[in-house]
Amino acid sequence: MARYTGPKCRLCRREGAKLFLKGDRCYTDKCAHERRPYAPGQHGRIRKKMSDYAIQLREKQKVRRMYGVLEEQFRDYFHRADLSKGVTGANLLMFLERRLDNVIYRMGFANSRDQARQLVRHGIFLLNGRRVNVPSLLVRVGDEITVREKNKKSPVIAEAQQVIARRGNPAWVEVDGENLKGKVTTLPTREDLQFPINEQLIVELYSK
Repeated sequence: MARYTGPKCRLCRREGAKLFLKGDRCYTDKCAHERRPYAPGQHGRIRKKMSDYAIQLREKQKVRRMYGVLEEQFRDYFHRADLSKGVTGANLLMFLERRLDNVIYRMGFANSRDQARQLVRHGIFLLNGRRVNVPSLLVRVGDEITVREKNKKSPVIAEAQQVIARRGNPAWVEVDGENLKGKVTTLPTREDLQFPINEQLIVELYSK
């Protein structure tokens, strides 16, 4: 499957916001967005007046890149959100939050969503006691995620556990760091997502 493999910090600079794509590095003074808070490229420092369409597009790209999904996947999430009860924009964000790779990142078993996605594909997690390798699975209330016994001493997971205090766990998951397992206690809500996102711009973009 096609996926962006270039410099991740470049994406943050392009969107003008920290997308937390490189884990703990994003919380240090090494963060490229903090050191160079302007768009990449020769003309990155030049401020241009953006059209309404450009503003909507940038908001969509920001969210899509933050969660690491392709355009076709993102559009599919939007259509599902549009068909669901409630506010379409909030539904879209909640579908993305419920992705297995994102939940593992939120629980502190990975330093970034990209790393969580890779770990899931390697099959080192159990979902309700069964091995899974599909990062896009949507979790449900009561689902329990556990690190496989043979992988509990992985240095990658140990490092992620050491830096989880910087982010903190969301209120909708319950984590047992000692036994490396977590449980989804309730579905996430829009209020649980503190990252500055204007989902209405995405709705307006896809409604054209």
